[in-house]
Amino acid sequence: MQTVADVFQWMDTTCSNQIKPGLERMDWMLAQLGNPQHRSKFIHIAGTNGKGSTAKMIASVLEEAKYAVGLFVSPAIVNWNERIQVNQTPISESSFVYWANHLRPYIEEMKNLALGTVSQFEFWTLIALVYFAYEACPGFVVWETGLGGRLDATNVVHPLISVITHIGWDHQLYLGESISEIASEKAGIIKAGVPVVCGSHHTEALAVVQKKSKQKKSNLYVIDQAYNINVTKESGDGQMFDFHSVYRSLPDLFIPLVGKHQLDNAGTALMTLEILRLQYATIIDDVDIKNGLTKSVWPARLEKIATRPIVLLDGAHNLTGFQALSQTIAELYHYNRLYLVIAMMADKDVEHILTPMKPLIDFVIATEVTGMERSLSSTGLADRMSSLIHKDQISIVNQPVKALQEAMNRADENDLILCTGSLYFVSEIRQHLKRYSTA
Repeated sequence: MQTVADVFQWMDTTCSNQIKPGLERMDWMLAQLGNPQHRSKFIHIAGTNGKGSTAKMIASVLEEAKYAVGLFVSPAIVNWNERIQVNQTPISESSFVYWANHLRPYIEEMKNLALGTVSQFEFWTLIALVYFAYEACPGFVVWETGLGGRLDATNVVHPLISVITHIGWDHQLYLGESISEIASEKAGIIKAGVPVVCGSHHTEALAVVQKKSKQKKSNLYVIDQAYNINVTKESGDGQMFDFHSVYRSLPDLFIPLVGKHQLDNAGTALMTLEILRLQYATIIDDVDIKNGLTKSVWPARLEKIATRPIVLLDGAHNLTGFQALSQTIAELYHYNRLYLVIAMMADKDVEHILTPMKPLIDFVIATEVTGMERSLSSTGLADRMSSLIHKDQISIVNQPVKALQEAMNRADENDLILCTGSLYFVSEIRQHLKRYSTA
């Protein structure tokens, strides 16, 4: 394979695009590769919502403190290679192709074993591990799970800190039909003696995390107990706040992210950084924290693309995400009509998870993610949404860009257009949306 296109073509024909929980394939591959997971210092992050934003804030502060910081997140929003990056520089095309060729013979050998072939997410995880271990060699790696935790491909590392963000309903088919079961999967990243930071307010979920931490003899730092956030000023551009923890307080901090949920994420990131500073002799000055947080821009998290009309991008795709989204829009934005441009995955309980949005929606343009089998069809999405809004207020447009264009044509300058429902969908249309930017 000589080009990125070659790798993607090979990956599409060789690696499964299905979700494949389990660590057996990862363990076998890593043994062939010299166990690269032992060569980096990881901060491992799981959770239903907030993983990406929390990861970005941790990485941004560490980078401001002059550390080389690896970041592994998914899915990509702007560029295909941003899933694997060091100090905001994505893995190069040449490095990606090199390490893909390095992995290829082992993957093809394993295909003939009882283990079967790796999934595409496992492939990306393996690329990240060998790239960080043998080429980039960052001082820290901020390491986001893909789905769940216990059986997720990322759960092959022994981290410095295990971080669990908000826990709620999502991916019940794989993670369980109760909050306790879902929390148990997330808590599967907790390792013996490794500190745990938990940013979930859910009592049932927290009980599971507390039990698991006790079993593993891991010190647990819980939001509203070991740390908390007090907001002092908020606007559509970000939030000022004070951070308080069992160790110290930090006043007058700012994040360029909106919504109470982002304050929780900031607190969880800061508690993680405090543990790095005090328990792992990591040199982080107060000015590094202040500047790092200020630079924590993260796409598709209530990202404003245009102002007249307001056009917002948000990756909400589950009940918790839409609860936070609806609350933040109601509190921060003023508009006449809200046009919802939306695509969702077929496994989502559309009627249930979109209930928080019902009072805000004036018109819906239902669309779908191009070329993705998991995507709910635009017609199917419209049918499911008919219980939330009259069918006369729903338009069906198969192509995302054309769906956006219809919203732009319908809206006047005092309206709000919200594109949401799937990070894959948001990624697909983001570059097109940028053309309308007047911000």
